[in-house]
Amino acid sequence: MMLTDYEWQTIELSLKVSITAVIFSLPLVILAAWVLVRCRFPGKSLLDSIIHLPLVLPPVVIGYLLLIGMGRKGIIGQWLYEWFGLSFSWRGAALASAVIAFPLMVCAIRLALEAVDTRLELAARTLGANPWRVFFTITLPLSFPGIVAGTVLAFARSLGEFGATITFVSNIPGGNTYHPVGDVHIDSNTRCRSRCGAPVRDCHSALNGVVAAL
Repeated sequence: MMLTDYEWQTIELSLKVSITAVIFSLPLVILAAWVLVRCRFPGKSLLDSIIHLPLVLPPVVIGYLLLIGMGRKGIIGQWLYEWFGLSFSWRGAALASAVIAFPLMVCAIRLALEAVDTRLELAARTLGANPWRVFFTITLPLSFPGIVAGTVLAFARSLGEFGATITFVSNIPGGNTYHPVGDVHIDSNTRCRSRCGAPVRDCHSALNGVVAAL
């Protein structure tokens, strides 16, 4: 089956968004997982709950919250728009995908870090290794299988994300058409229709419902 130029563009952008989301979120994910495993501090349970919020909140709500905070006139986004232009761009799709996939990566890497024998780290410290060397030569290599598993899982989740991206980024053909957003076309009446022409969802009604629910 031959794909059209539009479909190739959608696939290319989808891979670009997913890879960007995974690469830029991976260092933060490793840090968050390490903090949850190795550190004890007040509010740790609250931090753990916040990290895992994207697993329980509807993706459309996540996208709406990103639009409020990181949009062009958002609380944070108004300061970043001139440099990054997150909302309504492929960068915004990468951010939304990273947020949705973040807790999945944390869970996988957290389990891998918990399986690391801390006695090996303590032995390295007694031999004079500093914490950074212990982390990069012992902790990180031993947890590498979990990092790979989390990365693959996050990439697959990012590739299939729809709700947060359609809310935060929308769908502009030739600009930020993102798979699976690429499977849905938005006409001039802002009604989402599938390729067969059957109505899928009234976008305005969906967003109004989200606003009312919040």
